[in-house]
Amino acid sequence: MATNVILAINGTASTMKKKIKSLLILIALALPMTAQEQKLFTLEDLNFGGTNYHNMQPENMWLTWWGDQLVQTDVEECNLIDTKTGKKKLLFTLDDINRWAESDDSVRYVRHLTNATFPYPDKPLVAVGNRKAYILVDFKAKKMVWQDSISGQTANDWNPVSRATAYVKNFQLYVADGEGHEHQLTTDGSREIVYGQSVHRDEFGITKGTFWSPDGLRLAFYRMDQSMVADYPQVDVFPREATYEPDKYPMAGMTSHKVTVGIYDIKTEKNVYLKAGDPTDRYFTNIAWSPDAKTVYMLELNRAQNDCRLVSYDAVTGDCKGELYRETCDKYVEPLHPIQFLPWDQTKFILQSQRDGYNHLYIYDTNGKLLKQLTSGPWVVLDVLGFNTKQKSVIIKANKEHPLHQRLYSVSMAGTVKLLETVDGVHNGELSPSGNLLIDRYSTPTRPRVIDVVDITTKSPRHTNLLEAKDPWAGYQQPIFECGSIKAADGVTDLYYRMVKPADFDVTKHYPTVVYVYGGPHAHNIQASWHWASRSWETYMAQKGYIVFILDNRGSENRGREFEQATWHQLGQVEMLDQMEGVRYLKSLPYVDADRLGVHGWSYGGFMTISLMTNYPDVFKVGVAGGPVIDWQWYEVMYGERYMGTPQSNPEGYAKCSLIPQAKNLKGKLQIITGYNDRTVVPQHCLSFLDACIKAGTQPDFFAYPGEEHNMRGHASVHLHERITQYFEDYLK
Repeated sequence: MATNVILAINGTASTMKKKIKSLLILIALALPMTAQEQKLFTLEDLNFGGTNYHNMQPENMWLTWWGDQLVQTDVEECNLIDTKTGKKKLLFTLDDINRWAESDDSVRYVRHLTNATFPYPDKPLVAVGNRKAYILVDFKAKKMVWQDSISGQTANDWNPVSRATAYVKNFQLYVADGEGHEHQLTTDGSREIVYGQSVHRDEFGITKGTFWSPDGLRLAFYRMDQSMVADYPQVDVFPREATYEPDKYPMAGMTSHKVTVGIYDIKTEKNVYLKAGDPTDRYFTNIAWSPDAKTVYMLELNRAQNDCRLVSYDAVTGDCKGELYRETCDKYVEPLHPIQFLPWDQTKFILQSQRDGYNHLYIYDTNGKLLKQLTSGPWVVLDVLGFNTKQKSVIIKANKEHPLHQRLYSVSMAGTVKLLETVDGVHNGELSPSGNLLIDRYSTPTRPRVIDVVDITTKSPRHTNLLEAKDPWAGYQQPIFECGSIKAADGVTDLYYRMVKPADFDVTKHYPTVVYVYGGPHAHNIQASWHWASRSWETYMAQKGYIVFILDNRGSENRGREFEQATWHQLGQVEMLDQMEGVRYLKSLPYVDADRLGVHGWSYGGFMTISLMTNYPDVFKVGVAGGPVIDWQWYEVMYGERYMGTPQSNPEGYAKCSLIPQAKNLKGKLQIITGYNDRTVVPQHCLSFLDACIKAGTQPDFFAYPGEEHNMRGHASVHLHERITQYFEDYLK
């Protein structure tokens, strides 16, 4: 199968040429180190839990905006950066802040400045703090001007306008106003009645549970009643007598929790709840406020997730004001972004939707009238960074140029899309409050990290370079990174892959090859960032003499609705067909040993690993499946039902995708690994598959990490990746 090779990166230095004459020995010694002279990586270097990992990361800068002034926030000091020249000027030091705040040995308010923020564009105030205190310091007057009245609480949400803080204490929701007076909003909070925290298991773009109005005088908050949800029996094994630690876990097709949204008014000290009707089998998400703080907007979904409505509510009474927008789909609608009002016109807002097949921007008025589709085309708006009021434009991140690139653009109200930078790669931007200036952080396959500041008010955006990070892996034996494309199983769709080869790759040799797979929605593995976004473990495997191959199949993200929804109601099936096209390509390469193919993945990738091992038992010799989903009936309601429906509505799909009946097909060596206290893919998955293997007489291996959840934390991750590697070393080589 033909491939389109975009770029190959060979990290090794050129090998020393053969000796020509003895007189040239001294010249030869001056050449760069050969592969034999370069250092080898360890997992302590490459893994995020490793002792040397931080030294192997590209140089970085911590930057934030103070209005249109750029500040570098470092551990010991904050510096102003001239956005035209890049020159630095000291603003204050850590010792200054602690001295002005009258810190002493018993109360040291600030231990570093990396998280310092400047919440008021026109005032010389810096917000800093730690678990003991959160303070505002006037660095011109050289004194602390405000301190919060709480410490050590969870889910803190501070509003800079009113200086009020929302927080949870002993299951109850509180607000401390700007004067330090504490207001208790709830009394019935418990493990079963959850206030002010993320709901719907962090789906639909939800990351928190409190939402301040623009003036900071009203707080919207979630109330989640999960008393009706079954407990999953997690266990803490570390006490002498193991203790029961139940976790509320609504499985697909079973009873789910009920969410309501309250509004607290600091002035009246009263709560009202939005009159949204019966919350049973409904999802409330993407809460937004009107600029005048009088109206709350919310996207509402039915349980089937195929009917989405934007509804407005009176923030004083909780009354429903009206439905402004409705979107339906025969598969699913997945709202991930709240509406955003145009700062120059408070009667208009931007709504993001995939209604035309790709995520794009639409302008509506507050009566629900569609005024304009602002962006369009076979590409995806990935993020809205903010607005430029002067130019009346929206600043976005999108993959308009190429599916593997993420670039920064300005979009006018006429729909003109203008590129704000000039380098292919993966860019992330942070806009100043006015929208005039932009921090552009990016990398390319050959450049680890670049940071520019961009003035977008000029006719051609002006760039000032702040950082060009050196290769932190210099001096190490680096593998070869390649990227290309093949056709999907449909024969039409382009799929992109990454291939990682040993530094001393020899086309005449035959290499054991491992397919690393994820394959599920809301993720992608291949992009035009440093090393084509390669995971460090791939480098470790290449160093040990393996080729590693990674393919983004249909069902993965950022390629449009049809691409993602190709897997609907049959998870794993289309993905396997695409992955096997990748295997077909690998087998066409003379240097890939088709008799030594392995596969590895985690979570959805663990599901894919076992799917491939059992559906194609004569292809894969060795597999390592981490945290695998085994049967979607044991997965959570929100995610599982979006892609699979319920076991009652889609019994054929659930039966087809279950790996329990496939246990009998296992032939190769398979190691299954799980966190013993996994709250995402609960242990029932792995244990049920092991039981099926016992009954079928097949022999997988199994390893559990006590106390760990879905992903191994800290140094346990080093142990995990050594274990994964050793399994391939034992059985694939």
